[in-house]
Amino acid sequence: MALMTGEQYIESIRKIPMQIYMFGKKVENPVDDPILRPALNSVRMTYDLAQMPEYQDLMTAISPETGERINRFTHIHRSTDDLRKKVKMQRLLGQKTAACFQRCVGMDAFNAVYSTTYEIDQKCGTHYHENFKKFMLYCQEKDLTVDGAMTDTKGDRSKTPHEQADPDLFLHVVERRPDGVVVCGAKAHQTGIINSHEVIVMPTIAMGPEDKDYAISFAVPLDSEGLYMIVGRQSCDTRKREGSEMDVGNAEFGGVEALTVFDHVFVPNERIFLNGETEFAGMLVERFAGYHRQSYGGCKVGVGDVLIGAAAVAAEYNGASKASHIKDKLIEMTHLNETLYCCGIACSAEGHQTASGNYIIDLLLANVCKQNVTRFPYEIVRLAEDIAGGLMVTAPSEADFRDAKLGPVIDKYLKGVSGVSTENRLRILRLIENLALGTAAVGYRTESLHGAGSPQAQRIMIARQGNLEHKKALAKAIARIKEDSSL
Repeated sequence: MALMTGEQYIESIRKIPMQIYMFGKKVENPVDDPILRPALNSVRMTYDLAQMPEYQDLMTAISPETGERINRFTHIHRSTDDLRKKVKMQRLLGQKTAACFQRCVGMDAFNAVYSTTYEIDQKCGTHYHENFKKFMLYCQEKDLTVDGAMTDTKGDRSKTPHEQADPDLFLHVVERRPDGVVVCGAKAHQTGIINSHEVIVMPTIAMGPEDKDYAISFAVPLDSEGLYMIVGRQSCDTRKREGSEMDVGNAEFGGVEALTVFDHVFVPNERIFLNGETEFAGMLVERFAGYHRQSYGGCKVGVGDVLIGAAAVAAEYNGASKASHIKDKLIEMTHLNETLYCCGIACSAEGHQTASGNYIIDLLLANVCKQNVTRFPYEIVRLAEDIAGGLMVTAPSEADFRDAKLGPVIDKYLKGVSGVSTENRLRILRLIENLALGTAAVGYRTESLHGAGSPQAQRIMIARQGNLEHKKALAKAIARIKEDSSL
């Protein structure tokens, strides 16, 4: 099958009878729901750009298995060049949508599961790698969007999975059958799952032998019996139902998260990639987390480009663009944003080949990348809010602006520099509000902190991979220290 067009993708999602709930009701038509449609449009962009010759090199790749051109989101990284192109592709999509385009989790799961299953098979004589390759080829051939599900709800964080009062607080196997397994549990914060065809499920932490039933990885379609999703709320989300393009800020694109429940979902044997081999759960988590932390050096940078541009436009409309302190703030925003990009490119360039043949990033640098992402976007947002001014959060609604009596008053008093309409000034301020505080904030500011693991999770990995003993040895060598082992 050829690469899907954006419209073909939309219609393919329309045909899937997903069980989606929002505001206490089942969503009968999620594709056309005004709150959910912008997130679908963001994923559509990953298909639209893949059709454009000028973006073919970034958005697509040649599958070494079939020789066919595929969407890069279903590709297995075969070189450090692939890793760099991934980051550049993510920056491009961030620039085009100013939102979360939702396919990164699945792409990162693809590559983590690919290498981990190979190593499980080598040690345990299982067939997980062949299972995954068949699934991978199916997704490449159909040009499917695949989500990745790792984060369990966790319950009492002081307890391991098998110690929880409610065993479902970590997704686990509840029944083993000759033809597969049945699982129960939930995965939280599932980015873009309602816009996906399939989902890859992975364990969320390293596990011991007692957690065997929780060491499970598999893939199922989104219309699987027993699988349903509860859409998460976002700030200002119901503005999308009001029919105001201006008040939304980013009327076309957005992101979506959901709590995804697996209520006795059956998984056939051929779709299982890990099943009780607890010693490999940590490897899968670490590799997925590394890939996903690399991703933030691309997607958040692209959205940051839009926010920096919006702040610069707001400064022009306010008549403040020539002020030295405004110029300095824009320089600082650019410096921080490009630093994030440097980290994404660096961990890609320093990647290496795994035993399976695919390439993984430098894990230390990937964690440094994400650690910076937990901080820098907050400062970029702060500076953007500073430049925009208080009107960003006190401007009247579009309904007031269009009102016959109130509109002329708003137009008179909220006008900025001559030659720029009040409407355009309000539009750019609403975009900044959307990126800083509104529905896009979940895909930029807040997600920058918690996505791909908490800041502490990255610090743990940095400590583990920082090789402090090697650094101490370097210092001792320069200082000509000779230690007496008898002391």
